[in-house]
Amino acid sequence: MKIILVGGGKVGTALARQLSEEGHNVTVIDTNKARVEHLSESYDVMGIVGNGSSITTLSEAGIEEADVFIAVTGSDELNLLCCMFAKKAGHCHAIARVRNPSYSHELDFIKKQIGISAIINPEMAAAREISHLLRFPGASKIDTFADGRVRLIKFTLTDAQELDGVAIHEIPTRLKSDILVCAVERAGDVIIPNGNFVLQTGDQVTFLATQEKAHAFFQRIHLAVRPVRNAMIVGGGAIGFYLSQELLENHVRVRIVERDPERCNVLAESLPEAQILCEDGSNREFLLSEGLESTEAFVALTNIDEENVLLTLFAKKHSNGKLVTKINRLEFDDILAGLDLGSIVYPKYMTCDYIVQYVRALQNEAGSNIKTLYRILDDRVEALEFTVHEESQATGVPLSRLHLKKNTLLCCITRGNEIKIPRGGDQIQVGDNVIVVTLEHGLHDLRDIVED
Repeated sequence: MKIILVGGGKVGTALARQLSEEGHNVTVIDTNKARVEHLSESYDVMGIVGNGSSITTLSEAGIEEADVFIAVTGSDELNLLCCMFAKKAGHCHAIARVRNPSYSHELDFIKKQIGISAIINPEMAAAREISHLLRFPGASKIDTFADGRVRLIKFTLTDAQELDGVAIHEIPTRLKSDILVCAVERAGDVIIPNGNFVLQTGDQVTFLATQEKAHAFFQRIHLAVRPVRNAMIVGGGAIGFYLSQELLENHVRVRIVERDPERCNVLAESLPEAQILCEDGSNREFLLSEGLESTEAFVALTNIDEENVLLTLFAKKHSNGKLVTKINRLEFDDILAGLDLGSIVYPKYMTCDYIVQYVRALQNEAGSNIKTLYRILDDRVEALEFTVHEESQATGVPLSRLHLKKNTLLCCITRGNEIKIPRGGDQIQVGDNVIVVTLEHGLHDLRDIVED
C-alpha cells in the first residue's frame, strides 16, 4: 500500500520503521530537513522536506495515488488540516492524532465533517489503560479484546504465588482456573509455551481470561484484585486530566501534584472533586507529607521520562501502593526492564499499534479482518484478534488437526455471547472472533497462522 506520513517525530519514526518493514511504500513529510534525512537513511522510506498541509507538497508525495494518509505532527490543528487537504486532493483513508482534551467531546463531529477515517487520542487511551490497572492492581499490563470481555494480563511470578515448578497444564485442575498462559518472559527470552512448560519464580507471565476468571485466578494465587480507593498523580497534563476524570467517576479519591500554577487553576476548575496540590512533584518531603506512604496508587505522569523513573523509584521505597510510570522514549525499553517500575505505560506505542492495526485491516477487506492488535513484551510478541468473514483452511477443522506456525498459539474463540478457551476438538467458524498470540510479525489474516 502507498502510505503518506506527515510528522517525523518519535511516533512518526516508529511508524516509518514498522510500516516499511511490513512492505509498504512509505513517504514521510516533515519540515525538519535533518529529521527527514535521518529517516530516509535509516529506513526504506522516501522523505520530503515540506509542509504536510501544502497541496504542492502533497502532490509531490503522490497524494492522488495514496491509500492511507497519516498525520502525527505535534499540532492537533495541523494534523486535522493535513487530513482535510489530503481528503480533498486524494481518495485515501486519513488518520489524525488529536491530543487536546478540549477536542475530546467533538471527535465524532470532526470525523464526520472532515471525512477523517480515524482520530487517535493517545493520552485518552493511556488514561484508560492506567484506569484498568488501578482497578486490577495485581497486573502489570492489561490489554482488552472482544469489546472488553476478554483480557490479556501480565504479572510477575513470585514465591507468594506458589507456582514455581508447576506445569501449565496443571493450572486448570490445581487452581480450578479457566485461564490460558499465552507467553512467558524468562531471562530475556520470550517463550510461547505448551502445556508441559514449567513455570519458575521470576517469570513474567501473560495469560488470557475473562475479567471474572482472571479475578478468581488472581485471588487463588494471592495477587491484589481490590480496586484502589485513592491515588496520587504527579503531573497534571492531558493524561492526568483524563485519568482523574475516570477515577473520580469510579469514586476514587484523587490528588494531583502539578507545579504550574496556571495549569493548577485549570484543573481545579475542571475537576472540582479532585485535590489539586500546586507543588513541584520532585519535592520528596512534600510527597511524604501528603501521604505518599499510605497511598494505594502512585502514578508518575510528568513530561520528563527521567523524572518519572526517579519519582517511581522513590515511591517504591516508601509505599506499598500500585506504581504506574509513563515513558515516552521507546528506545529505553531494555534499561527500564531491570528497574521494576511497576506498570509502564507508553502513549506513543499505543498510537503506533492502533495505526498499524488499521493499516493491516485495510489490506485484507475479505477473509479475516484484524479487529485488534497489540505488540507486547517489548514488541517481541503480537496479540491479534481476527474477525472471520469467510471459509478458509483455518475454518471447519478440529484445532488438533490444524498445523499452526511455530511459536503461534490460538488462545480464544468468541462466538456471539460465548467465550471459550479452545480445546483440540473445537473448530473455527465463519462469524467467530479469534485471538492469536505469536512471535511472528506482520500477520494480516487468520490464514497466515497456518503452515503452508
